[in-house]
Amino acid sequence: MALLTKEEMNTREDLPDWLKQEYETFHQTVTDPTFPCYFGMNGERKGELRYAYITQKDWSNLPHALENFLALFQKPPFIRHGLFVFVEPFEREGSLEQYRTQFWDILQYVHEQDDKEWPTESPKNPEHFLWDFHFNGEPIFVFGNAPAYKQRKTRHLGNSMVLGFQPRKIFEGLKGTEKGGIMSREKVRERVEKWDQLPKHPDISHFGDPDHNEWKQFFIGDDIEPIKGKCPFHHKEET
Repeated sequence: MALLTKEEMNTREDLPDWLKQEYETFHQTVTDPTFPCYFGMNGERKGELRYAYITQKDWSNLPHALENFLALFQKPPFIRHGLFVFVEPFEREGSLEQYRTQFWDILQYVHEQDDKEWPTESPKNPEHFLWDFHFNGEPIFVFGNAPAYKQRKTRHLGNSMVLGFQPRKIFEGLKGTEKGGIMSREKVRERVEKWDQLPKHPDISHFGDPDHNEWKQFFIGDDIEPIKGKCPFHHKEET
């Protein structure tokens, strides 16, 4: 099965041992009462999150899992589900740049497998401030977590790299300039700074900020330095 529930993560006997271990670490981390992200904490406690996994040699499960995940939003009840994808750990822990490279390689792979057209109104160039990642026609915020994060502990969820997928639909009422969005972001960011013992990363903003590149939020640095260079992602029609 491409997509897994909390119950399946805890009871299925055909899942690899590394996944069971990493899920247990994930669960313990995000259900810590001081964990900054209320969304992740509550979703994990209520069983509203969904999970998938890929190995180092085979990523073919991910597009199917993402399709199944997005299908959850096609009819009521509309729940703010999130998808967390566990990547089989490297034999030895890698550098942050190695995880970042693999993160973008995975997103590029998913994009190449996408049969649906990129929405015509959505920019294809990541350097455009309104660019967002799409799959199956849906805009999705994706963020990377990896063991190489040593200072930004909120991005360290175990020995696996973990990709979080959040469809833009779940942010209804919490968008960048909306009151609810501003208040919830500020609360979470205060908690993040407390956990990380670091100021907010300079590339963190909200979608639609004309002085901001969305892709830089997907895999931030383990520091307070702005990310430089161009986005590794290329639209398949423009490669």
